[in-house]
Amino acid sequence: MTEKCGLVAVLGAPNAGKSTLVNALVGQKVAIVSPKAQTTRARLMGIALEDIGDDKAQIILADTPGLFEPKRRLDRAMVSAAWDGAQEADAILLVVDARKKKRDYLEPILETLKGRPERKLLVLNKVDSTPKEPLLVMAEALTQEAEFDEVFFVSALTGDGVAELKQRLAALMPEGTWHYPEDQVSDASERLMAAEITREQLYRQLHDELPYDSTVRPEKYLTRKDGSIEIHQQIVIARETQRAIVLGKGGAKIKAIGEAARKELAQLLDTKVHLFLHVKVDERWADAKEIYEEIGLEWVK
Repeated sequence: MTEKCGLVAVLGAPNAGKSTLVNALVGQKVAIVSPKAQTTRARLMGIALEDIGDDKAQIILADTPGLFEPKRRLDRAMVSAAWDGAQEADAILLVVDARKKKRDYLEPILETLKGRPERKLLVLNKVDSTPKEPLLVMAEALTQEAEFDEVFFVSALTGDGVAELKQRLAALMPEGTWHYPEDQVSDASERLMAAEITREQLYRQLHDELPYDSTVRPEKYLTRKDGSIEIHQQIVIARETQRAIVLGKGGAKIKAIGEAARKELAQLLDTKVHLFLHVKVDERWADAKEIYEEIGLEWVK
């Protein structure tokens, strides 16, 4: 057996379905998913394995933050992380929401992709709810604009077309020693993944009630004598008025968030989990350098 290993940068606008696609390619959840725009904040590596004849490929997928017009320091760091993820990649996937008819938001991305030396693959996502004819027209137009080498039509949610895309990515990976053990599916630490899972529940259960300016910070992560895991996390919000939203009446909302996150963590870690959450108000949390270090973003001025 010949080992193959390479890096694939997964780019796209917010809500294009990048994280859902990375999860589908890996075969299990490694990135949080939310209808809320700009959910992914740091570059997270998902690790997929695929057989190619007698060879086996390790595909390292860089799930990057969505590309958008940055307005604040955190935004600039996120966009910078996305493009950094494409540096020296063996392939770049541009994931596009096929349901969107207007494509003006893609122009800056397509312009930046022009002339890049990496192999560029266009992935039209969410095709399960899109008529076929407009898809072909969109694919042709976008290919002409950014000189894509190949086009794939997938639904990351249903899995349609994902197997074919994974096979192609495996074939594109160069020969080389694997960077990660065979049973590893992500480069994220359990401490960071635990905070991300709680943040996902925060978005899912509060929807539009809680603005984007919130985060979850890990405080303590330890293994008890009985093998269970004790996790302490801080939910950081920007305004005092948001505290009641997160807590809910009689603390019901934060209890529901914690219970949902605890159940998922117990399944992920395959052990009992004790999760403790508390809320902190910090108007300037998005400018705190230590938060950038926790999630692996570069501090930008």
